Amino acid sequence: MKIQGFLTKHTNQITLITGILIVLGMLSKYLFQFTLGYQVILAVASVIAVIPIAVRAWSALRNKVFSIELLVSIAVIGAFIIGEFNESAIVTFLFLFGSYLESKTLQKTRTAIKGLTDMSPTTATLVTADGTEEVDVDDVDEGDVVLVKTGSQVPVDGVVVEGNGYLNEASITGEARQINKQLNDSVYSGTMVENGYLKIKATQVGDDTTFAKIIELVEEAQDTKSKAEKFIDRFAQYYTPAVLVLAVLVFAFSRDFRLAITVLVLGCPGALVIGAPVSNVAGIGNGAKRGILIKGGEVVDTFAKVDTLVFDKTGTLTEGNTAVTTMHTYTTNADNQLALAAAIEGVSDHPLGQAIVTYAAQKSAGVAPVLDDTETVKGQGICAKVGDQSVVIGNQKMLTAHQIELNSAQLKDLNDLQAGGQSTVIMAVDGQVQLIFGIADTIRPGVKDSLAALKAQGIKKLVMLTGDNQLTAQAVADELNLDEVHANLLPEEKVEYVKKLKADGNTVAFIGDGINDSPSIANADIGIAMGSGTDVAIDTSDVVLMQSSFPALVHAHGLAKKTVLNTRENIFIAIATVAFLLIGLVFGYIYMASGMFVHEASILVVIFNAMRLINFQTKFDKQQPAKTIQAATA
Repeated sequence: MKIQGFLTKHTNQITLITGILIVLGMLSKYLFQFTLGYQVILAVASVIAVIPIAVRAWSALRNKVFSIELLVSIAVIGAFIIGEFNESAIVTFLFLFGSYLESKTLQKTRTAIKGLTDMSPTTATLVTADGTEEVDVDDVDEGDVVLVKTGSQVPVDGVVVEGNGYLNEASITGEARQINKQLNDSVYSGTMVENGYLKIKATQVGDDTTFAKIIELVEEAQDTKSKAEKFIDRFAQYYTPAVLVLAVLVFAFSRDFRLAITVLVLGCPGALVIGAPVSNVAGIGNGAKRGILIKGGEVVDTFAKVDTLVFDKTGTLTEGNTAVTTMHTYTTNADNQLALAAAIEGVSDHPLGQAIVTYAAQKSAGVAPVLDDTETVKGQGICAKVGDQSVVIGNQKMLTAHQIELNSAQLKDLNDLQAGGQSTVIMAVDGQVQLIFGIADTIRPGVKDSLAALKAQGIKKLVMLTGDNQLTAQAVADELNLDEVHANLLPEEKVEYVKKLKADGNTVAFIGDGINDSPSIANADIGIAMGSGTDVAIDTSDVVLMQSSFPALVHAHGLAKKTVLNTRENIFIAIATVAFLLIGLVFGYIYMASGMFVHEASILVVIFNAMRLINFQTKFDKQQPAKTIQAATA
């Protein structure tokens, strides 16, 4: 093991020495006409180069694996037997040089991991009874309070207990924009304080932080093999012995030892072995740079076959926060009436009331009046006294209880809002209706365009499953052009519907918030979590969209399809190369050295083909603002 480790560590130097010796050998023969020196130098070069190859072959044999290195080692022995030192030297050099280029290229495809790892915080400013102390991040425990100033990284997952600041959460979400953090807000390890200062109580530290889990997840994903890779691994176990048998048969029938050795060399399936994993690593790395965490090559394969997308509504298709979408006014003093509504609803913590308060603040409504008296009527609304005015604000039951009637125009507006699936709040002053609010959970920005892009990428059916009422669900479905909508569902009923879709022959992906929908996510062929990396999202789902954005979903699906296509291209290139070499050998156009050159060139072709995935973008990506595809490592 020590010898193998030493040789692996110094393979680059061995490759360089072999190359120099080959050049010196060529010079001694063609420049100085020193044939004996030429043969000796190339023999030495062959021995030096074949040692690390033979050691790897022996190590594989001990594990009952017939590797490519075994073919090369036997070929070099055969070349020595027939005295073809130039062939053995060139073959071993090209093999080592190909391995060198392969490893360098794979390193490039893993830049997402390196970028994430480099962003990991190493120290923390711990708040103590005596002030502050700089400590190693591993020395911070749960419950400790750390201080993070402008320009510093948050070293733990935690909650803000003091201070105010703007954080860049690109390392978590993949989107480089500043988020304001205040008292009681959650923050994540690895994020950067762009402005301000924060004191943070640690809730998760070390390997338990969201950032550490993201790194671990992507590392594991890049090492998880796809079906194509598993097939190739099984194929290689039988392919190498088959080539050895073929070489023996060639020699038995032709008595041409050189031809048999050439068959060994040209039969090395290098491009086939490297083609699938390098595509897998490059594709997953592309996703990681954009805050899309894909759990391995097998997930990529299945995701590429998905034809049915099933969505939760609240928090997935919609923002998950109620907001005023419409306000009908029946007064000439709308601003002051809106300020009055906000003042009354300010005494309540009801979500509909808070939506009105937020809306008024956004619209810079008039000056809020002083309330003389308020009374909350459960299930109806609020009664208030403002000076000599009597105000009621709530639902239709509230108006009926106070014998307030709507005229035909007001009734039509109310019915239209309710038919559109919106909740309604009505405000009347001294018995006269002044305002009607339509309040709904707003649809995420860009969802409609994203769903259309998914259809263009091959998704056949878009389905929404929700626990909301049918009217509200249908309104959202109509706006987004969904194919099916099923409302009033309990979590277990959603699971049953997902199972039914699968039983009908559909390949199903379920997209939810990763918490309430975790049973459906787990039962789908592909589970996709919209969210900033909660424990449940990471553990349950196959894909995590850290930005919680639908453009990221479009990119993830397009990337999966492109990665699978890229893998197939590489397999075709590899098989076509072997066929070309064997045909060329039969017709006398390919020899050992030239064949090895083509063989190594095919390895580079499949690697460079896979590298195109590193910067892959869908057509939809190119239409989006740059910030929506901002890389986490930018």
